[in-house]
Amino acid sequence: MEDTLGLLRIKVVRGINLAVRDTVASDPYLVITMDNHKLKTRVVKNNCNPEWNDELTLSIKDTNAKIHLTVYDKDTFTVDDQMGNAEIDIKPYIAALKLGKSLQNLPMGCALKRIQPDQTNCLADESSIVWNNGKITQEMRLKLRNVECGEVVIQLEWIEVAGCKGLGTDEVVNDPRSPVKPWNHHIRRHR
Repeated sequence: MEDTLGLLRIKVVRGINLAVRDTVASDPYLVITMDNHKLKTRVVKNNCNPEWNDELTLSIKDTNAKIHLTVYDKDTFTVDDQMGNAEIDIKPYIAALKLGKSLQNLPMGCALKRIQPDQTNCLADESSIVWNNGKITQEMRLKLRNVECGEVVIQLEWIEVAGCKGLGTDEVVNDPRSPVKPWNHHIRRHR
């Protein structure tokens, strides 16, 4: 565990307008892969708008590792059909986590960063990184690629674990290259 930074909990909330792969619906489940890790949700029978609310947890050793999400249709007698895929970009979320100690006085529900959909991410809509109840979370609505339709809603939450390296919370606050600025970076201090 000494080379592990911490755990990333990915709550797979729901699918929206997923592709039909059976006669009138699909039996979707979702697989998340990162390096040699592979986690999957339960199958929701006969539903193109499944509510999973499954929590999957990855052990993070490298914050630059690619996290892939793939939706499948469960089939009984044939190979499961792919229903699209997306990539989860955690870099803005990790940068916000590194602010850590400087956030203690923020009001609940305060958005630390808003990420817009563009060609470098799979976001279907704006995603906010939020300070709430002493935790930093990010909800994402991801547009599935390589399929005619479909989106997936997930939520990220970091879990600190004793014995892990951790992210280090001080170096990014003063790093001008950081994609997330301290919440009070625009406030002038008078002496």
